[in-house]
Amino acid sequence: MMVPFRWRNAVAVLLPVLSLLVPVRADEHEHTYTDKEEVVLWMNTVGPYHNRQETYKYFSLPFCAGIKKTISHYHETLGEALQGVELEFSGLDIKFKEEVMQTTYCEIELDKAKRDAFVYAIKNHYWYQMYIDDLPIWGIVGEADENGEDHYLWTYKKLEIGFNGNRIVDVNLTSEGKVKLVPNTRIAMSYSVKWKKSDVKFEDRFDKYLDPSFFQHRIHWFSIFNSFMMVIFLVGLVSMILMRTLRKDYARYSKEEEMDDMDRDLGDEYGWKQVHGDVFRPSSHPLIFSSLIGSGCQIFSVSLIVIVVAMLEDLYTERGSMLSTAIFVYAATSPVNGYFGGSLYAKQGGRRWIKQMFVGAFLIPAMVCGTAFFINFIAIYYHASRAIPFGTMVAVCCICFFVILPLNLVGTILGRNLSGQPNFPCRVNAVPRPIPEKKWFMEPAVIVCLGGILPFGSIFIEMYFIFTSFWAYKIYYVYGFMMLVLVILCIVTVCVTIVCTYFLLNAEDYRWQWTSFLSAASTAVYVYMYSFYYYFFKTKMYGLFQTSFYFGYMAVFSTALGIMCGAVGYMGTSAFVRKIYTNVKID
Repeated sequence: MMVPFRWRNAVAVLLPVLSLLVPVRADEHEHTYTDKEEVVLWMNTVGPYHNRQETYKYFSLPFCAGIKKTISHYHETLGEALQGVELEFSGLDIKFKEEVMQTTYCEIELDKAKRDAFVYAIKNHYWYQMYIDDLPIWGIVGEADENGEDHYLWTYKKLEIGFNGNRIVDVNLTSEGKVKLVPNTRIAMSYSVKWKKSDVKFEDRFDKYLDPSFFQHRIHWFSIFNSFMMVIFLVGLVSMILMRTLRKDYARYSKEEEMDDMDRDLGDEYGWKQVHGDVFRPSSHPLIFSSLIGSGCQIFSVSLIVIVVAMLEDLYTERGSMLSTAIFVYAATSPVNGYFGGSLYAKQGGRRWIKQMFVGAFLIPAMVCGTAFFINFIAIYYHASRAIPFGTMVAVCCICFFVILPLNLVGTILGRNLSGQPNFPCRVNAVPRPIPEKKWFMEPAVIVCLGGILPFGSIFIEMYFIFTSFWAYKIYYVYGFMMLVLVILCIVTVCVTIVCTYFLLNAEDYRWQWTSFLSAASTAVYVYMYSFYYYFFKTKMYGLFQTSFYFGYMAVFSTALGIMCGAVGYMGTSAFVRKIYTNVKID
């Protein structure tokens, strides 16, 4: 029996409360069969090949089902429901190790309406997906002739199933029986099943769906190496320039301390020391700022944990498991959001901490749910399987109000009490210091625009592989690469924001909090711009639904990435600022 996935147990504890888990057949869960035991062929969805997310129920096309009694399927996880998995029983009689010769299982009465539906599907390259023992199978609906005038339907499903002991380890589908679509005719649908012994181990049965030649291409390795060299260069640059410059600054400030008041007044005072009385002044809009920092820390925690889990467990072998795991981990890490957001808000003198807690708790869920709600209207209009059921919406709302919010409250209380005291190394002046004029390239707006270029440069190759796995037909499995890219992204982001902040403070501009956050978060703008390039030049997507789905969820992804990068950049810069002002003598 396969070792159960450890996070599924946690999800299984949460979802029964929300009435999402309903018991189903045991053999599909255990993946073990006895001779002549029933094997269920589930029909999932059908849709245009170039629009991966535009899927419909298989029987929304006028296919016919077998004569066996219908078996109902229930969504086993929240991720399965959100991803539009709509399994329907095929009605085909398949038994373990029992071969079936070509057999007609139903006939289609092809009137004009049904013919038009099939012709439309063939013109738009519709494909369908099926499952046997959780193994996916894909097939094409039909094809047109060279002139595009006559259209043909594949009517014969030739199944070849590999087994190793009492387990199914391989499934192949061959579509045959090409029949011309002519109105007012009867089309016989048939199938056959052939069983063959296989040496493939049960644990390795998904390896055939992976594409090592794509994900482990030399370009992928080269991009990682290139990003790693960028990290070494940036860290060395920051260490060399800033350490040498700071050493000179400390020497200059120490020399000024030895001067008498007259000499000091006549001296040329400039640099970051001059803003020591304002550098720890609370940022503008502290409630929003602290909520963004808390949310960014939580997104970073979720990304780190999910990648580690994906490295240890093959999440791609279970339908919706990646999304279910991400939702569970996000809910479980809500105290991280509350702790960092609440403590920062308290340090900045915020008094409306309950409002801050609500904003921090619902910032990301509101953004995701708002986008999903908008796209759901379009999905309902299209009658697509991606339309989220009402029960699933209620379940998500329950998770937000009864799991995320209480845990966020716990984190906020801990953050305010444990690290909410403003222990700054410098006293904040009562009157803000006027900000002197500076060169145009030292303005915060310019720094923000330029700050995201290097972080984006370190990840854009990986973005191509991630986009291809989500928007095309690849299974992403090289999570070690993703972990390296996450580490590289964080290091590059911190180095860039530290350099930007140092130049900003040296220009005697103390508005570094928002500048450090936004300069790192601007990476999201470049990622979203890249998504436009990917859409128009790397895909053949079309239609309102797929376009809305693509750009809607790419906006969510880019925003979440930007908030995470902004929080990482701010946290690193904050440590740097505290360090340099701790080491300088202030009167």
